[in-house]
Formats: sequence, structure tokens, C-alpha cells
Amino acid sequence: MKRIALLILTNIAVVVMLGIVLTVVSMLTGINFGQMAGKSLNVGALFVFALVVGFAGSIISLFMSKSMAKMTMGVQLINTDNPSPGLEQWLVGVVRSQADKLGLQMPEVGIYEGEPNAFATGASKNSSLVAVSTGLLSMMNQKEVEAVLAHEMSHVANGDMVTMTLVQGVTNTFVVFLSRLIGWVVDRQILRNEDDAPGIGYYVTSIVLDIAFGLLAGIIVAAFSRYREFRADAGAAQVMNSPEPMISALQRLGTMQPAELPAAVKGFGISGGIGSLFASHPSIEDRIAALRNGR
Repeated sequence: MKRIALLILTNIAVVVMLGIVLTVVSMLTGINFGQMAGKSLNVGALFVFALVVGFAGSIISLFMSKSMAKMTMGVQLINTDNPSPGLEQWLVGVVRSQADKLGLQMPEVGIYEGEPNAFATGASKNSSLVAVSTGLLSMMNQKEVEAVLAHEMSHVANGDMVTMTLVQGVTNTFVVFLSRLIGWVVDRQILRNEDDAPGIGYYVTSIVLDIAFGLLAGIIVAAFSRYREFRADAGAAQVMNSPEPMISALQRLGTMQPAELPAAVKGFGISGGIGSLFASHPSIEDRIAALRNGR
């Protein structure tokens, strides 16, 4: 229930912020977004509208990603300046060593209760969070955990959080733009609507194409996400000076049931969404093969 409530509040916040941004843009540019799909189509206004709608949600989600992850996953942050002896001290030492090797500022480090998984998130390379689950810590040996942490730190070093936001924003922009462009053509050219306001053809076509194009965009984003997972695996192999610890960690994951991560960080976990065009991660077999082949 807590996750559902936070998801609803996040979506409300995104909608409110989107309204504010559109209002500000309208005031600054003089564009009337309410009249962009009248008898004549204002392509410039439509493109600005699509750009704002396409990127606003992704950017807002990026900046909220750390706080949302902490709340939804119940992440317990470790005091990286004074960790408790034992597990916390070891985790901080590993992450600090990897951060130094990758030229990154020390991220926040956390542990959360749950089945085997881990994730990295944050708005920038030097403002990130790396978290591992108690399930993963209990099921893997130290070298395997180090490899998982190196995988997540590679996500951070590669700037994957920002890159995925940009990819999502671009695809969202094209979805919004094309669906409304085609909606206007259907409404005005096919159904011959002569009213000043858009007709039912515009709204129905736009909604249907939002869904259809959104599915296609999801396939593109997922494909890029899978490519990015191969890169993070390769980065982990470099950090560990050998692909074997990462291969061992992946083999161990293959015997487990990884936990489902929230949408905000799902693409940055060590595992998840395997086996379809919409999968955020490649199959474990493909990832192991890539590591063994040096790809």
C-alpha cells in the first residue's frame, strides 16, 4: 500500500509540474497550446508541447529517483564516514575503492530487506545511491557481491541514469508529436471536421496512437537498456580485473528468484524483466556468453 500511495503521489506531482511548466512556456513564448490543433495545425506549437510533455516527466522522475527508491524500498543508509564494524564497514570499503578506481565521488550506500537484487540510481554520477538487498548479501560470497557492486558502479560511471532519461524523453516526444499530428489529419482531412475545436477523431486517434506508439517506444527503450546492461557487466569485469566474479554472480542469480524492483529503478538493477521485447535486462545466458567472449 505504501508503494501504491507513493506512486500515486508521484504521478500527481508530475502532472502538476507538467501543468506549471506548460503554463510558464506558454507565457514566455506566447504559444496557446489549446489552439495548436484547430482548423490549421500549428506544427511549431505541437512540437514544443510534445517536447515539454516528453521530457518533463522523465526529468522529474530522474531528480526524484533517489528519494523514491529510499522510500519505496525501505533503504537503510549506511554512514559512509563511520560505518559499523563488519558488514557495513566492508560494503563501504568496497564501494569506496570502486568509486576511486572509476573516478567517482563516493555514492550513498544502503541495504534493504528483500529477495536477491541490487540497484543504482541518482540524478548524476556524483549524486548517486547504490543499494543491495539482504537476500543478495546472504546468498552470494564476497567476490560475487563485489562484482554486483562493480556492475552497479559501472552504471553510475557510464551515466546510465541520465542517458536513459534522455532516451525516454526523446521517444516520449515522438510519441506525443506523431500521435497528435496523425490525429489532426484524421480529424480534419478524413472526417472533415470544420469546427474551430478538435473533434472526436483527433482525441480518439491521439489516445489510440499514444498507446500503440508508446508500446513501440517501450521496445526501443528496453533494447537500449539491455545494451547498457552488457556494458555494465563489461565494466564490472574491468573493475574486478577478471570477468569470472561477474560470471559467478550471474550464475548464482540464475538459481534464484530476483525481486521485482520499482519502475523508477527497475532498469538499474542487477536482474529483472527477462525474456521479452520489453525486458530491461538480457538473459543471464546471453550476459555470461558476452563476458566469456570479451564483449
